[in-house]
Amino acid sequence: MNHKTEKCPKILVIGDLIVDEYLSGSTNRISPEGPIPIVEIEDSFFRLGGAANVASNLKTLGADVDLISVIGNDENSVRLKKLLLDKNISDTMLVNEEFRTTPLKTRVIAANQQVLRFDREKLKYIDTETEKQVISKILSSISKYKVIVISDYGKGLMTNNLTRTVIKIANDSNVKVIVDPKGSDYSKYSNSYLITPNKKEAALASDTNIKDEESLKKSLIKLKNNLNLSYAFITLSEDGIALYDNDLEIFPTHLNEVYDVTGAGDTVISVLSFMISCGKSIRDSIFCANVAAGIAITKLGSASISLQEIIDSKENSKTIDRKYKNNKKIISLVNDLKKKGKKIVFTNGCFDIIHAGHVKYLEEAKSFGDFLFVGVNSDESIRKIKGESRPINTLIDRISVLSGLHAVDYLCSFKEETPLELIKNVKPDILVKGMDYSIDEVVGGKYSKEVKLVELADGKSTSNIIKKIKDL
Repeated sequence: MNHKTEKCPKILVIGDLIVDEYLSGSTNRISPEGPIPIVEIEDSFFRLGGAANVASNLKTLGADVDLISVIGNDENSVRLKKLLLDKNISDTMLVNEEFRTTPLKTRVIAANQQVLRFDREKLKYIDTETEKQVISKILSSISKYKVIVISDYGKGLMTNNLTRTVIKIANDSNVKVIVDPKGSDYSKYSNSYLITPNKKEAALASDTNIKDEESLKKSLIKLKNNLNLSYAFITLSEDGIALYDNDLEIFPTHLNEVYDVTGAGDTVISVLSFMISCGKSIRDSIFCANVAAGIAITKLGSASISLQEIIDSKENSKTIDRKYKNNKKIISLVNDLKKKGKKIVFTNGCFDIIHAGHVKYLEEAKSFGDFLFVGVNSDESIRKIKGESRPINTLIDRISVLSGLHAVDYLCSFKEETPLELIKNVKPDILVKGMDYSIDEVVGGKYSKEVKLVELADGKSTSNIIKKIKDL
């Protein structure tokens, strides 16, 4: 993906505009008026939301973006225009409709968690005259675009007639339409290039209870055939993204701690649209969208992701994808290997600052069987055990280093303080821990055929390394 040598075509975004407000602070008390936390607000700021956030994401990626929507004359419409100006996004294609209000979503953040959201909005469909103005703007500029993004937040812009008309104009001009849908009736999105529902939305729209890969495939086929889509696509949260072309393909999610999921869907559709407009394949586009979503959930609010961030994370992902698997895949792999008569070894740890002691320990663990599976504490898990100053290295960095060790065959992570549930599912032949434990103290020992204790390298530990650095 050489973004320096390719000029990406112009993209049109059409959809509902929202202003996102954030109130952040700390909470140390419970209200005497009821069992609710008191948040002492320390900071507040506004960001673009809805279709405006999609346009902002595309702008950050380096796209040339036009934005079409409808606004009024209220305070939030004025605020939204200023936010667009700050992002260098033109407001010249916005249509004004008297008495229309711009939705405001206010989120209260405390201790890095969203504790409350309240919405101020009046849902109202645009009138016929406004609809005509929007269509006129699209007709006069359609020849400039390779992709149109419809970001439907159900606030009244994307009427049945307007949506169908936009798609027809685009198809007549050989422009791909990518839709972030709303509601349960997707018929108005028929003949789009693709739509990007999440699993819950897709289940409703396809009238399918998605509970396994078979039902997932059934839902995708229904969406593709019923709506005459080029591709069927469903986002699966922590399980990644599902695509149906001629068969079901699942693109696994990329490794990151969840901080805030606000705007993650906007990130996916923005990166998809950008990559497709640059002529990239649907599969490479999905891979990059997955990487970007993994970055987005580590940031506060509807944060835009740069192309360089995606490139850096993508290169890092290539290193770990072969060995790192989610827990469902790990269990499947273990079962397949056991059927082939292979001996499974399991161990776990924080592996915060990987040193010679770790390498020796893992090599000895591997010597007990055919395949070594390593469970790694998530960042959240380490904080619970060792305090807020740890880990020193993030999960993705720790996994990346472990992936480079010859002794390690497969890796997975766990959020709990111990890997008990993981060990229950894996049921390894050999469970390995250090000699700082006794056999009886080893968590999950009863779920393995045998527990082996390995002698630890004298004086080699992350804590000692940290102490040594502090003493310098």
